[in-house]
Amino acid sequence: MNEPTDREALGRRVLRLRTERGLTQRALAEPDYTPAYISTLEAGKVRPSEAALRYLADRLEVSYELLATGRPPELAGELGLRLAEARQLLCAGDATRAAEEFRELGAEAERHGLAERQAAALLGLGDCALDLGELELALDSFERSEELLRDAPLPQRVPALRGRAVAHLLAGDLRYSCYLLESAIDRLNTGGLADPHALLLLYSAVIAPYMDLGAHRRAAQAAELALALAPQVDDPALVARLHRGVARTLLAEGRAAEAEASLTRAEELYRQLRIGTELAHCHWMRGYLRAQEGDLLAAERELRLARELLARGRITLYTQQIDVELADVLRRAGRLEEAAALLTDPTGALHPGRGAVHAGAAHRLLGRIAEQRGEAAAAEDHYRAALALLVGSGAAADLADLCRLLGDLLRRAGRVDEALDTYRDGLRHQAAPGATTLGPAPATPPF
Repeated sequence: MNEPTDREALGRRVLRLRTERGLTQRALAEPDYTPAYISTLEAGKVRPSEAALRYLADRLEVSYELLATGRPPELAGELGLRLAEARQLLCAGDATRAAEEFRELGAEAERHGLAERQAAALLGLGDCALDLGELELALDSFERSEELLRDAPLPQRVPALRGRAVAHLLAGDLRYSCYLLESAIDRLNTGGLADPHALLLLYSAVIAPYMDLGAHRRAAQAAELALALAPQVDDPALVARLHRGVARTLLAEGRAAEAEASLTRAEELYRQLRIGTELAHCHWMRGYLRAQEGDLLAAERELRLARELLARGRITLYTQQIDVELADVLRRAGRLEEAAALLTDPTGALHPGRGAVHAGAAHRLLGRIAEQRGEAAAAEDHYRAALALLVGSGAAADLADLCRLLGDLLRRAGRVDEALDTYRDGLRHQAAPGATTLGPAPATPPF
């Protein structure tokens, strides 16, 4: 609010409060001020000093803050409580209702000029949008939250920045997601702002894009640094999220028993906190773990449970991603028709800008199903569709595997030159992750 408008609003407030109390300008002004001063103030032509405001607030029997700003002194606290209640709705899996609450709270905070409360509401709205698969709304909400906090220290902006990175990850822009997180980590560690909570939030978030890029060494390093920071952070939900990410890195290293232990720790914390959405992610991860171990029945059971928990809250994007992994389990079990039917929704709803990596995985699976049916032309179409979806994402391991599958298909069809070119492309993708493409690893915390 600019100063003239501020003066005018204050003047109108003084006039309204004086009239409501049946006071004349003289009765309000004396003995310290004159009626002419009150007239000038009510006309918005002068900005009173703090001493004058406190005098007038006492005469009008209101708080100094209410007179100066127009908002009750308890409003910020009330909004904080309501924000916590909205966050609990989100944790319980009701992202739609939570989003409505966050919108209302953000508008109220904006009306009263409470920038920090508005930023918190936008952060909550962005998190709801992530769960609901509304990635454009998520990005807009996180960007607006960051903008409101632009003059605040970086650790305060980290939750919104992390939200932006997750939105880009879900959209399929893995490298930009890494860039956002790594840049923030570097700024914290080299700028004397090495806040443990902020760093843990960033390190736990960067594990997923590293893994999808095939940069497993970096993912393991991020997990190790995050585990070292965890004892300094009093946030059970964040620690649980960390353990879930650590489980993924352990599984990639073939350490299934340790991955199971880490996942169990995360699940225990989420049950204590009653965070249903994150608990579903634990079942999802356990389903993936069981599939890697070859226990397809247990994998199906865990993935279906995760899907059911997410579907209750209409969390569509994650549900569609689970469908892709469940379809792979069904395909490996020889249930090709069920697997293909399960992929109908993901291939239609996921696309560049909204789950490109899983959309590519869906077409890859449909290609493998087509091969098992002896439909070579359809398999090739699906493999090429998957390549088109993934080529801009940087998902190196997936791209390399796709090139292998397509190359094998072409070779069996006698198209040897095309097969060789495809294999070469796969080798280039496999060599992509590392210091050359991602840049130097982020600085480690100074403590």
